[in-house]
Amino acid sequence: MKNFDINTDPHRRFNPLLNEWVLVSPHRAQRPWQGQNESISTEVLPKHDENCYLCPGNVRANGTHNPKYEGSYVFENDFAALKQEEVMYEEEIKHTFFKAEPERGISKVICFSPRHDLTLPEMSVEAIEGVIKTWQKEYKELGSIKYINHVQIFENKGSVMGCSNPHPHGQIWAQSSLPNQVQKTQNCLKAYYEKNGTTLLADYLKAESKNGQRIVLENDHFVALIPFWATWPYETMIISKRSFGRITDLTDEETKAYAKILKQLTIKYDNLFNTSFPYSSGIHQAPTDNMEHPEWHFHMHFYPPLLRSATVKKFMVGYEMLGESQRDITPETCAEVLRELSDIHYKDRVEVLKS
Repeated sequence: MKNFDINTDPHRRFNPLLNEWVLVSPHRAQRPWQGQNESISTEVLPKHDENCYLCPGNVRANGTHNPKYEGSYVFENDFAALKQEEVMYEEEIKHTFFKAEPERGISKVICFSPRHDLTLPEMSVEAIEGVIKTWQKEYKELGSIKYINHVQIFENKGSVMGCSNPHPHGQIWAQSSLPNQVQKTQNCLKAYYEKNGTTLLADYLKAESKNGQRIVLENDHFVALIPFWATWPYETMIISKRSFGRITDLTDEETKAYAKILKQLTIKYDNLFNTSFPYSSGIHQAPTDNMEHPEWHFHMHFYPPLLRSATVKKFMVGYEMLGESQRDITPETCAEVLRELSDIHYKDRVEVLKS
């Protein structure tokens, strides 16, 4: 019987944030691909698109005029997933098989920049700081509303992630309940804190820093790494070195460091396949239920779908839908690939060569 080799043998890895397992099959990483290939957009976007619903001064789908904003701009989603109005609730809806309850909330859109053609990796660190400050303001204001118990800040980047408008933007959904993934994380973080007196991610980060294999980027206040239990090929997580639970807890110095690592990480993503790299990203932080939540530790997830090239993506189908999450290429291999990539955006390198 051969000895187990985590780099070549199929195995499962445990995700302590969700109390779930992921199947890793590193021997499948070289299998030939004859499946679907995504198309690469070669369109050069203008600085301002007169037909874009999100550009400054333009008219949105509901007839509202955007102001001629110069930084980040926030408005309530014209096609919101959640509504603010309170509705009557009949308890008899709670049948064994037909449970339902109303969900109240607010959905907002945040335009990162007035420029139609700039994504986060192409924005200045100062402009990204402005986005972070907008996130802070929205988290604080929405979280102070009595019926709001969770504020989810996220971004879907790229058409392959379902983004319907190329203008750089994200969303904020605030609601009365904790979403499923957040509730799972809440349960795991709280159980760990009550047992150990420290946050799960503080102790995890110490272990990762000692190991070093999965760390992609690091500065004085944040670490970007590929989690040991990552599901998506180039999934990453940004974790604060200091234990705090909310984006509003950031110091000015930490805000700058957060903006810098956001820019660096997204540049590496774009440089991986020399394309505007698609992903879903989002911040996980403490609920806004007026509780202290010392178990929460500020972190941000990036879930990109691309696997081998700009045209080949990872599909969550079959076994993943019926069994559990599965990946081929190991987190350690992906971390090494990202770590070695240039910190200069590929477009900037092209411009230098042209000049």
